[in-house]
Amino acid sequence: MSFRKVVRQSKFRHVFGQPVKNDQCYEDIRVSRVTWDSTFCAVNPKFLAVIVEASGGGAFLVLPLSKTGRIDKAYPTVCGHTGPVLDIDWCPHNDEVIASGSEDCTVMVWQIPENGLAAPLTEPVVVLEGHTKRVGIVTWHPTARNVLLSAGCDNVVLIWNVGTAEELYRLDTLHPDLIYNVSWNRNGSLFCSACKDKSVRIIDPRRGTLVAEREKAHEGARPMRAIFLADGKVFTTGFSRMSERQLALWDPGSPTPIGFCTGTSVVP
Repeated sequence: MSFRKVVRQSKFRHVFGQPVKNDQCYEDIRVSRVTWDSTFCAVNPKFLAVIVEASGGGAFLVLPLSKTGRIDKAYPTVCGHTGPVLDIDWCPHNDEVIASGSEDCTVMVWQIPENGLAAPLTEPVVVLEGHTKRVGIVTWHPTARNVLLSAGCDNVVLIWNVGTAEELYRLDTLHPDLIYNVSWNRNGSLFCSACKDKSVRIIDPRRGTLVAEREKAHEGARPMRAIFLADGKVFTTGFSRMSERQLALWDPGSPTPIGFCTGTSVVP
């Protein structure tokens, strides 16, 4: 007599995470509560940056990775924006340079002191002005120095030469609705974007052309995201019409996903 296995086999079934001690965590950080779909933090080999609550403008903390434990409420911040900060991104070529986008419609680039902040930092190295609505996405080019991409609620993508504070490319006709996120491919020749119109686009920024587009990548009304993988494929997350979480893997040259996974319903 044979018995059918009723327990799904998994290599991770008996693996449990071990939480670190409090003195190895960052505590008492007043993370921003602004209504924007963002990670509100960024990290590099030297610093952790976290967007925080601020009165009369926008601010973010920059902490050396070694400074764990309880963070003093009076700890100095980067606080040059006149509106809430929505996104931050460390430069991949310089661990002391970070960019920020804000509701004040500007992008600012900051030089962080080698040992971290000893006093509030209010003067950016560069201010980039070109958006007419709040800037919710900033991301550095992965291979070219001083090249930064920003995207705003004006549905415009701008690519900047940070060294001269000039626009290199303006892409203002490719997105008919709010841009949820942008991700460069490995060598920076293309980027993919997820848009509120439920389409995922692959764009050549130098030519200003659409390389590929997948309409209704996820049919749910909630925000979705798309990232380039190292091998050139695109990975997306989103929701179904019934608010079930979905994951998908796409080959840019194929109209159908390589893999697709639907999870359980998510309660709002």
